[in-house]
Formats: sequence, structure tokens, C-alpha cells
Amino acid sequence: MNILLTNDDGIHAHGLCALYEALREDFNLYVIAPDAERSAVGHAITLVDPLRVRKIKRNGHHFGWAINGTPADCVKLGIHEIIREDIDFVVSGINIGANVGINILYSGTVSAATEAAILGIPSMAISLNTLKDPDFCTAAFVSLKLVKWATAISFPKGIALNVNIPAVPPNKIRGFKWVKQGLSPYKEEFDKRIDPRGNVYYWQASQKIAVIEGEDVDSIALNNGFITITPLKYDLTSYEHLGNFELPNTFDSLDETELLI
Repeated sequence: MNILLTNDDGIHAHGLCALYEALREDFNLYVIAPDAERSAVGHAITLVDPLRVRKIKRNGHHFGWAINGTPADCVKLGIHEIIREDIDFVVSGINIGANVGINILYSGTVSAATEAAILGIPSMAISLNTLKDPDFCTAAFVSLKLVKWATAISFPKGIALNVNIPAVPPNKIRGFKWVKQGLSPYKEEFDKRIDPRGNVYYWQASQKIAVIEGEDVDSIALNNGFITITPLKYDLTSYEHLGNFELPNTFDSLDETELLI
């Protein structure tokens, strides 16, 4: 089975290497990842600049391809141009830091998986819930178990699985749990600073508002020690509101000056 590995932390990230080592004995792997960190780029793709591809060696052997683009670029270019075999599954990760709640919309890790889903390929995004001194040993073992499970089932098209693993010892993990995406909003905070030349600049420092959500929400279950799994769709249509708002009668009823840009 052919699996494409990617991420948003860059091709040299420890999480990607750990994922590769965990899966390489059981699957035929192709690694295509950004040449540098592309965190929080969302589902951006590159249109106005050329995409440059560079082969990467590891321990003297071919490891994969680095691309000067986004995670979504890596999946698109890898599947359409670089890899000459059919890809059966795409795995994005192992990301440093959880991708839960509204973070899912910003995440390059998740966007790589949803890009695969758009292309009709089953996929999974995997993240480890820590930003400091990550230990990928348990996360890599869990990743292998999940990928073996996901590639053995009848996987629906158009769906990407978003997986988050608690950064705790194996004996503290309480198991796997299906959860929904949390919707707690963020309190936007910016640290205003002044550079040596007197110019103002900002560091974004968003903090999540403490909102009580149920046990079946990703962030709550993750913090309670569960490995969380959320099925994601790229269809953003709000079906419950479709057709619920009154529209203008016809264009004839509008003054033509209102249509001028």
C-alpha cells in the first residue's frame, strides 16, 4: 500500500521522521513536505510563485522531496506530478501542538489531510498535544495502530480524520474516542512592541476563552487523556440556513448604479 507522508513543520521535523520510522516496515512510503515550517497557513495554495522541488537525503539515502510551498501544495504536486504510483492513503504529521477546535481551520497539518480528501484519497492528520519537549515515541506507536486500522476499513470518500494524541505516558492514555470539533472562540491578544528604529510591530498571542463544553468535544476529551478522532468534511455549506433568508426579487428591481463596482 502506498502512503504519502507530509506535514506543516517542514521535511526535517522530528515528528515527520518519527512517523516515517513507525510506518516504513508496513507500508510503501513517499515523503513530500514543505522545505521549512508552514504552520497556521490553513488551506493556502501557491499561485503567483513557482513551486520548486528538491530531493532530500537522510543518512545517505533518499528520504523524500522538499517543496517551497504549503502543505496543500505538497499533496497536490505529489499526487499529480511527483509520485508515479497511485496513492492509497495520506498521513499528515506528527504535528507539534494539538489541532482542535477553531485551530482546525488554521492548521496546515489538517489542511494537507483535507486536500487529500478533496482529491478522493483517504487521509489522516495527527497531532501531539504539546509545544515543549515533545516525545514522539508513544505518538508514533499510536499512529501506526491508527493507520493500520484506517487502511483496513471501508473509508468514506471526502472525509479526513483529525487525530490528537495526549502528551502523557502510555499508561495514562484512556483510549480512543470519537469527538466533535469544539467551537469555543478565541480571545484575540496582540503584544505590541517597538523595534530599534522606532517602528511598531506585533506578536499575535491568542488565548482560548474558557468555555465549558461537553465530554464529546475534542479539546475536553484530549485534556482528559483520550486520543481523539474527529471526521472532517471540506463542505462548508450551512445546510440548515440554506434558503432561509429572503433575497432581492430580481435584478430589475435594483438601480443599475448599485451594480457598478
